[in-house]
Formats: sequence, C-alpha cells, structure tokens
Amino acid sequence: MLQHKYFRTSLAIISFLLILYLGSKVMFLFMPLVAIIKLLLVPMMLSGFMYYLLRPLVNYMEKKKINRTLSILLLYLAIIGLFILFWALVWPTLQEQIQNFMKNAPYLVQGLQDQFNQLRKTPVLSRFFQGESDLATRLSEYLNNAITWVTNSMSNLITVISGIVVVIATLPIILYYMLKDGHKLSPIVQSLIPRKYRKEGQETLKDIDAALSSFIVTRVLLNVILGILLYIGFLIIGLPYSLLLAVISVPLNFIPFVGSLLAAIPVLIVGFIESPTLALWALVIVIIAQQIQDNVLSPIIYGKRLDVHPLTTVLLVLIGGDFYGIIGVLIALPVYMIVKIIFLRIYEIIVAERVEEAPVIKEDLS
Repeated sequence: MLQHKYFRTSLAIISFLLILYLGSKVMFLFMPLVAIIKLLLVPMMLSGFMYYLLRPLVNYMEKKKINRTLSILLLYLAIIGLFILFWALVWPTLQEQIQNFMKNAPYLVQGLQDQFNQLRKTPVLSRFFQGESDLATRLSEYLNNAITWVTNSMSNLITVISGIVVVIATLPIILYYMLKDGHKLSPIVQSLIPRKYRKEGQETLKDIDAALSSFIVTRVLLNVILGILLYIGFLIIGLPYSLLLAVISVPLNFIPFVGSLLAAIPVLIVGFIESPTLALWALVIVIIAQQIQDNVLSPIIYGKRLDVHPLTTVLLVLIGGDFYGIIGVLIALPVYMIVKIIFLRIYEIIVAERVEEAPVIKEDLS
C-alpha cells in the first residue's frame, strides 16, 4: 500500500500543505528577505524586460566575433547615446508641457465644468442631461481628485528620487550579468529536474523563453509605434499637451486589454476641455492608431495573437492589480503565459504516462 502511486501522491500533497502551514507560523523570520525582494523587484523586472530586448543584439554581435562583454558595453554606450538624444531633443518640449499642465491644472476642472454647462444649454443635448444635473459636478470632482493625486505624487520627490536611485544603481549591474551569464541559467534549472523528465523540462524552458521574448519585444515595438502615431495625430488636430499625452499612452498600453481604454481617458478629457469637437477628433485619432496597431502592425510584427481570451485578460489584470498594484497588472499576463506553458506540459506528461501504462493494465486483467 505504501508503494501505491495515489498514496504517495496524497502524502506529497499533505506534506506540501503542512510545510506551508508551518511556514505561515514563522513568517516573521522571512520578513527581512521579503523586504529585500520588494526593494529589488522593480530593478529585477526592468532588468528582465531589458534582457529580452537586448539579448538578440548581444547574440548577433557575438556571432560577428565580437566578445560578449564588449558587446554589452557597446550596447550600454548606445543606450547612453539615446538618453542624450532624448534629453536634447524630446525632454525640453516634454518638460514644458508638464510644467504647463501643472500650472493650468486648477483651470482644467473649471474648463470641464464650463463645457458641460454649454452642452446642457444645447437644445438637442439638453434632454440627455435631464435628471443628471450633478453629472458635471461629479466628473469635475473625479478629475480634481485625479489631478490632486498626480500633483501630490509628483511632489513627493524624496520617495520618487530614492526609487530612481535604487533602480539606476542596481539595474545596469543586474542587466549586465543577465546578458553575460543568462544562457547558463537554463542548464542549472534543468539539473534540478528529475532525469526522467529532463527532456520535457528543457522543452518547457525553451517554450517559456520564446514566449516571453516574443511578447516583450513585440509589445515594445508595437507600443512605441503606437505612441509615434498618436503624437503625429495629436499634432495634426492641435491637441494640447500632445507629446505628454502620447508619452503617457505608451506605458499604459502595456496593460493588457484595458490599457488602451485607460490611455484614451486623459486624451478625451483634455480634448473635451478645449471643445467637444476636438474631443471627437482625438477619439478618431486614438481609434485609427489602435486599428493600425491591431490589424496592420500586429500581424506583421507578431505574426499571431496571444491565445488568451479577452475575459481571461481582464480577470488577470484585476487579480494582478489586487495582489500587487500596477506591477501586478503589468506582470499578470507574462506570469499567466509561464504557468499555462508549465501546466500544459505537465498535462501532456501525465497523458503520455497513462497511454504507456494502459497495455500493462490490460495484461494484468487478462
């Protein structure tokens, strides 16, 4: 009985749950480790993100007989050059728009209220505002609270600067060793897998690596192109804070499925404050840019869509946000991809073992 497969499986599950229970009782012993992980989580995430972006370039230069360490240093110099170009060409305009936004923030709420009052006086639209006289007031309050939150966040320079210092100090070092020795991680992980399943483990690691690489590289390309398209469109229609809104849209679009909706909200608000017509044109620009990204660029760059249902994506975003805020939202889909690949591989192994055991069972019965 002790050698029975299901008995051993049940014993393993009970042992695992017992370990979790005992671990919860001595959680205070792990608090320093948890604090270190929280401190390094953002640098590690950014390093992993940059690793998948830069690894193809490092591998390409290594194939061209350039030393791997020298390749990484050359890429670092190129990144520094891009930052200098950004600082010289983009930052002055972006800084001016940020300062103007901060200065005009109190007037934006009043502008939104005035536009709603004008719409309420329009004969065609007045019927839609019957019984909703406090709609503009509530929206203005929401906008005012959002602006206050952004202003307070930007004013909390100590926290922001300390976070930036930690990232700047640790990210280049972590990224350097990832790029230099990242290819050594797979053999180490494979050595931890039982020999019987080592081949399947190797294939699983390759699938995870390929999925993450494809997801990160393509999302960066698509979102950067989307930001450029939005900026050009905003300039054409004369939308205020065009560069600032385009820059905000790029990171928001990394949030799966709902990111495009979140990115459109500040665009529509700024456009509506100027005039309802400008808000409509801004909406047209956003829709056209999104359609170009989804139906033209995505099939060319990515080749195929992720096999994730939109409802699943929304649930992942909600769960990730509830667990770890904005970081949880951003990593929800990649984590789901990893877990899905692992579980599918385990399922294939279980099915294969059952198929192999089936003839033996029949012989025993006979």
